[in-house]
Order: sequence, then structure tokens, then C-alpha cells
Amino acid sequence: MTGGPGLRVLAVDDVAPALEELRTMLTESPGVAAVAVAGEPITALRLLQAGPIDAVFLDISMPAMNGMELASLLARMTDPPAVVFVTAYEEHAAAAYGIGAVDYLLKPVRPERLAAALTRVGRFSAAAAAGPDAAPAPPIDALAALPVELAGSTRFVRRDDVRFVEAQGDYVRLHTPTGAHLVRIPISRLEQHWQAAGYVRVHRSYLLAVHAVRELRSDLGGGLLAHTDLGDVPVSRRHARDLREHLLEAARRGAFDQPNRQLR
Repeated sequence: MTGGPGLRVLAVDDVAPALEELRTMLTESPGVAAVAVAGEPITALRLLQAGPIDAVFLDISMPAMNGMELASLLARMTDPPAVVFVTAYEEHAAAAYGIGAVDYLLKPVRPERLAAALTRVGRFSAAAAAGPDAAPAPPIDALAALPVELAGSTRFVRRDDVRFVEAQGDYVRLHTPTGAHLVRIPISRLEQHWQAAGYVRVHRSYLLAVHAVRELRSDLGGGLLAHTDLGDVPVSRRHARDLREHLLEAARRGAFDQPNRQLR
């Protein structure tokens, strides 16, 4: 370990270059006092038994025991460390938060996301030290970016760039200014994670960013359409009033990015 005041962390990854990169980033992060590393879960457990650890930065796909299994063991400790998953796959996020992870980082890890994760770890540690009467930590911003496959490589689509989402079976199509991207995730699950960020269900097959709506229009059949810069989104009768209320609330808060929106 390295010395200094601050958090004591353990990085666990069976891929040596990824582990070294994470170790370097953690070592250079303000507020981190000590960084230990383990190339597989059994070594990680030995290090955890050897001395106090505030947080474990943990890969998921590992041999013998995967990261989820290790995190489940850690949760049973009398004084468990905070767990931050570091993985290339978005699909495990819901399960990760379900077992108490304080954050979920997608590879390659950006410095600002690592800094945010360390802030959450600090809050977790402070709350644990304060005892059960301490105020709960703020909710984690899950699925703020989704991985998509393009020409054999993975890139990440930021939630803030998505104007609307279209359901296609077990997949969704994310409509952004750079194109439409197919991601394997049910629209109901995406709605659950994104509704706090201003995305509302307007149709059984559509999830819409409130801030992206320029105006509401009537179609030829008397139905309602939400117009965005990427096209029109159908709004079902049962969702129409809810959408209007969200639009009015967004207007009161000044949440729109573009002028001249109209409610018809």
C-alpha cells in the first residue's frame, strides 16, 4: 500500500493492465491514502482480512469467483467496505445496486467519474462511522450512459444526448443527434432508472426526454404528437395529461434548452 491521510482502497481485477491503470488512477486521486491490488478474489479476501479497507473497486468478470459473488461475501462482514464495481458491461448495474454497491463505473474509467465514485465512498464511510441514525447517502445516478456496439468497438451514449427511446422487444433504440443506437434493455427498466432525470413514458413503446420537446401537435387522426428535433413521438391518451404537467413544470423551472416551445 501507499501512505498518506485518507481512504484505504483495494482494486481487484484479473486483467493486469486494467488493474495497473486503476491502481495508478486511485493512487493519484486526492483523498486516497493507500491502494492495495489483487488479481483475483481469493487474494482480495486475504488482503481484506489483513487490515482495514474502506472501499473495494471490483471487476465483475473474474475466474473462480466473480465480482458479484465477492461483493455478496463482503456485505456479510461486520464492518463491510464500500463496493464500487468497475466493468465494461452495463448489464449488471441493477444487480450491483441491488447488493448495495455505492457506484458502478464503466471502463474505460474517466477521471471525473472516479472522483465522483470516491466522493460517494467518502459519504458511505462517514455514514457508517456515524451509525444507523445518520442521514442516508444520495441516490446513485444509474445508467447515465449506455454502451453500444459500433463496427466492432464499444462506445457510450450519454443519457443527456437521448431525445427519445423506442421499444423494440427486449431492446430499445436510443434516438440521438449522432444517430439511433440499439441497446439490449427493456424500456420498462430504462424508464425506472431515467424517470428522475426527466424522461417520461408517453406511449407503451416510447420514453421521451421532457427537455427535448419543442411543441405538442395533433396528428391527422386527432392523436397527440410530441415534436422533437429528431422527429415526432406519439403520445397515448392515457399519458397526455401527465406529459403536459411535466412540460409545464419544466417550463417553470427553466429546464428547456431551446426557445419557442408551444403547448397546443
